[in-house]
Amino acid sequence: MATVALKEVTKVFPGGTVAVDGLDLDVADGEFLVLLGPSGCGKSTVLRIVAGLESPSAGSVLLDGELVNELPPRERRIAMVFQDFALYPHMTVGDNIGFPLKLAGAEPGDRQERTSNVAAALGIGDVLGRRPSQLSGGQRQRVAMGRAIVRQPGLFLMDEPLSNLDSGLRAELRAEISALTRELGVTTIYVTHDQAEALTMADRVAIMRNGVLQDVGSPTQVYSRPATLYVAAFLGSPRMNLLEASVYVQLDRHVTLAIGDQALYLPWDDMRSRRMAHYHGERIVVGMRPEALTPVAPDTPGHRLVGKIRYLEHHGHETLAFLDVGATAVALDEPSIPTQRAAASANAAGRGGLGRLLTRFSKGNRGGAAATAEAGEPGDRPRNPQSVFFDPGRHHQKPAEVVVRLAPYPQIAVGQSLNVAVSLEALHFFDERGDRIDLHQR
Repeated sequence: MATVALKEVTKVFPGGTVAVDGLDLDVADGEFLVLLGPSGCGKSTVLRIVAGLESPSAGSVLLDGELVNELPPRERRIAMVFQDFALYPHMTVGDNIGFPLKLAGAEPGDRQERTSNVAAALGIGDVLGRRPSQLSGGQRQRVAMGRAIVRQPGLFLMDEPLSNLDSGLRAELRAEISALTRELGVTTIYVTHDQAEALTMADRVAIMRNGVLQDVGSPTQVYSRPATLYVAAFLGSPRMNLLEASVYVQLDRHVTLAIGDQALYLPWDDMRSRRMAHYHGERIVVGMRPEALTPVAPDTPGHRLVGKIRYLEHHGHETLAFLDVGATAVALDEPSIPTQRAAASANAAGRGGLGRLLTRFSKGNRGGAAATAEAGEPGDRPRNPQSVFFDPGRHHQKPAEVVVRLAPYPQIAVGQSLNVAVSLEALHFFDERGDRIDLHQR
C-alpha cells in the first residue's frame, strides 16, 4: 500500500514549456485517483514524475510520507501499465507476466505459481503459452496488467491503458480494472482523456488544463459542482449550456438573471442569492446542463425559457433539440500563453487559473460603481484585470444553442417554439475570472 503527496510540483522542459505548474495533490492509501484532461495538459508528465522517469523542476514528491525526488524508479515499489502494452514479443504470455519476478530472483516454482494465479484472475490462464502477436488487444492489455500485478506493488500507475481498444472492450476492461484494483487494495493513479472512464472508475477525479489543476473531488462533486468554467464545459455529453446573464438584485425579493430578452428569478431565500448580490449590475456566466431543462406546455407556471428550435439530433434513445433563446454563447478558447499558477491547493477544490477565455456576447453593459453600491460592496472579492468578458463587435457575436433532451423522434419540427422549465437548483454560476461563485458551499 502507498500514499502519494505532490507538493508545489512544477516541470519545465528545455525551451521553457511549462508541463506542470505548481501542482498540489494528495492520493490516499488504496484510493483510485483519475487524472483527467485533454492531450498535452500535463497528466502523463505527472505520472512520470511520480514514477521517477522525470525529475520535477521544483517541488516535492512523497511516497508514504518520504521524499523520493532522488529515488530511482526501481526502488519506489510502483508498477506501470502503458497505452501500448509494452510486451516482449519473443516471450510467451507466461514469461511476460513472470518477467519481473525473474528479475527479482524469485524461485522458478514460486514464479510459476504466482504467474498462474494472476493469469487465472485475469481470465488469460489458457493462453500462457502463446506469444503477444497471437492475442487480441484485450488479451494483451490483460497480460500487461498481469505483469504489473504479479510484482505486488504498493502503487499502480496507468497511462491511458484502454485508449487503443474498441469501445465495447473498453467498457468491459474498465469494469475489470476498477474491481481488481479495489479487490487488491492497491493505490492507483490512472491517466485518461475519456471522461466516461474517469466518472465510472474513480474514487476521486483530478482535472488538469495546461499544467494547472482545475478541480479535484469525487465524480459526483466535479460533475454536479464544477469549480471552474473550464471544468463545467469539459465534463458532460452533451456539454453544459453556458450563457451570459446580467445580474440585478431586488433586496429581500429575488435576484434577476437577465438572459437575452428573458429572465430567471432566483428567490432571496436561496443561499446563492446572497453571493449573487455582490454582482449587481455585472455580467456572469450561467451554466445549465440539459438534464436541468424539461419541455413543458406554454402556459405552465414556474421558471421557464422559450426558444425556437434551430435543429434536432436523433440518437435513437433520445433526441437533442438545439434552441435559440435569444442569448449569446460563451466559448472557451485554448490560451496561447502558459497558464497562471493555481490560486489554491488541489485539496481546497483546485481553483486554478483558467488562462485566457474567449467570450462572445451580444449586448449588455457592465454595471457601474453606483449599481454595485446599490447591492452593497463585496469587499472580499478581488478584481482580476484579465476578465473573461469583452465586447468584440456585432460580426463576432454567436447566438447560444441551448441543448434540451427530448423523447426519441418527437412530433416537433425545426422552426417551432419550445418552452422549457428550468430547475434553479441545478444552475451553475461563474464570475468574470471563470471561478464558481458559490464554491464555498461545496
